[in-house]
Amino acid sequence: MLKEAFQDLNRLGQIAAVAARHGFGAYLDQTRLGELLGSRGAAEVRQAAAGAEPAGPEPDRRTAQRFRQLLVDLGPTFIKLGQLLSSRPDILPSHWVEELSELQDAVPPFPIAEVRAEIARGLGRPVESCFAELEEAPVATASIAQVHRARTHSGERVAVKVQRPRIRQRIDSDLSLLYQLARLVEAVVEETGVYTPTGIVEEFERAIHEELDFGNEAQNARAMAETSRDRPFLLIPRVYDDLSCETVLTLEYVDGVKVSEITAAGGYDLEQVARNIIEAAFRQLFEDGLFHGDPHPGNVLVLPGNRVALLDFGLVGRLSRRMQEALVTLIMATALRDPETVARVLNRIGVAEEHTPITAFRADIQAIFDRYLGLKLEDIHTSTLARDLLDLAVKHRIRVPKEWAVLSKASVTLEGIVRGLYPKLDILEVGLPYAKELLFSRFNPSDASGTMMKSFLKLQTLAEDVPAQLQQILVDLESGKFRVNVRSPELDRIATNVRMLGLTLFLGLVASGLTLGGLVVFARDFAGWRFLPFLGAAALAVAGTLFGVGLALYLLSGPRKKIRLRRFLRGGDPPA
Repeated sequence: MLKEAFQDLNRLGQIAAVAARHGFGAYLDQTRLGELLGSRGAAEVRQAAAGAEPAGPEPDRRTAQRFRQLLVDLGPTFIKLGQLLSSRPDILPSHWVEELSELQDAVPPFPIAEVRAEIARGLGRPVESCFAELEEAPVATASIAQVHRARTHSGERVAVKVQRPRIRQRIDSDLSLLYQLARLVEAVVEETGVYTPTGIVEEFERAIHEELDFGNEAQNARAMAETSRDRPFLLIPRVYDDLSCETVLTLEYVDGVKVSEITAAGGYDLEQVARNIIEAAFRQLFEDGLFHGDPHPGNVLVLPGNRVALLDFGLVGRLSRRMQEALVTLIMATALRDPETVARVLNRIGVAEEHTPITAFRADIQAIFDRYLGLKLEDIHTSTLARDLLDLAVKHRIRVPKEWAVLSKASVTLEGIVRGLYPKLDILEVGLPYAKELLFSRFNPSDASGTMMKSFLKLQTLAEDVPAQLQQILVDLESGKFRVNVRSPELDRIATNVRMLGLTLFLGLVASGLTLGGLVVFARDFAGWRFLPFLGAAALAVAGTLFGVGLALYLLSGPRKKIRLRRFLRGGDPPA
């Protein structure tokens, strides 16, 4: 126990010295880290800081560059932390995300003897009984594992991913130090944004432990392969379950070319490859509900016939049906330049640290839309717009789901790949049909360019917002934050007015739904309603529309109706 504590303190001193050498000594002084390190450790930190290049006032991007180099010098755990942060644009500003995206696992390979020992330990039998051949030189090396080509006894070529020995112990040791550093930062920094340092370390701990268990990656690969069976243009490598475990993962070997290296002169149809990549991404989002979270060029290979293969399934995002529908609503509202619906969707899917005035949020979204005035949809970089909206949510202290943040980063990477292949490709043109298909389960999108769609989007988001807003009121009541200022002694009249307002709102929603529902029936292709005769469907549409319009006229018919409604709510005669 004492030995471990001494090792932790020694490692903490190393971290502090490296940080000081990269010009972060002033930040260390604020955390009072020297009190933990003792006089000798503090002296070493001061010596390292003395040899550092003075930081001084500098652009934030330069600070991000120094931070990236700091993570590289601190080793595998901190490199993985930087890679996690690079996938979370909701935590860091965009230029920090871009800088950390350049982090590479520049680590030497571990010996083949250790590779063979780890395979035998993980699979519980000698390597010779698992593989007929195992190449000595790795084809890829990273901080957590390395990959070797091999051949099974049945003659199939496979890729074997083997975890580094003792890497879990090293990461767990560094995690305990990260928690100490996070608590030190929180003790001296009052404002830490939506995410606290401790919260970031907790998120990193969950992510790195999932990545250390190769069973999770195998499950992700199997799920993607299952949903991609009907897509001949997409290859997901097969998992060899009998040759895989927590520390060893065996996959079908894919012999392709990196997407960043293909050319038209090499016989590839660049437009078709770009379309295949985007179609695969949109179908994963809107049909499967799961997507590749790290589609950088090294993980996207191109095969003969312009087929696309995806590799590395350590980071795969999953979207619930509710999140899929919210994403579609967000895309359609953005296409319609409807800031109110965009604001409500972002506010609904996220968790607000404090009350966010929807008016101010909507105004900021409108300002973003104004920057794109005059541009056609195909000329707008959708990933840039998504990142702008995500930054805005963070500004208003709305914590969006992790999946949305990962999706935002992945979309930036994918759009860069696609525009590099074929800049003229209209990404939304390829993707919107799949979004509309998901939308068909709720309403007909044939009027997507008119006011009916916009009204329905607002009605839908309003109806979904009401329960969440009521729940927030209950939370405020329990926490003592809810305040009601009563200025009139006529409480009975106020209560009656509130009940009347609620009933009016409910009936108004019913009227809107019936009217819009009737119009939707008229707008639909009646050939799809094989189970209803045409006249029956038309009669249903007419009845719903007329009843909805009649109810709306009743609610708008003036003070006399309101007076009767008040009497009814007080227990009098029903309104005529």
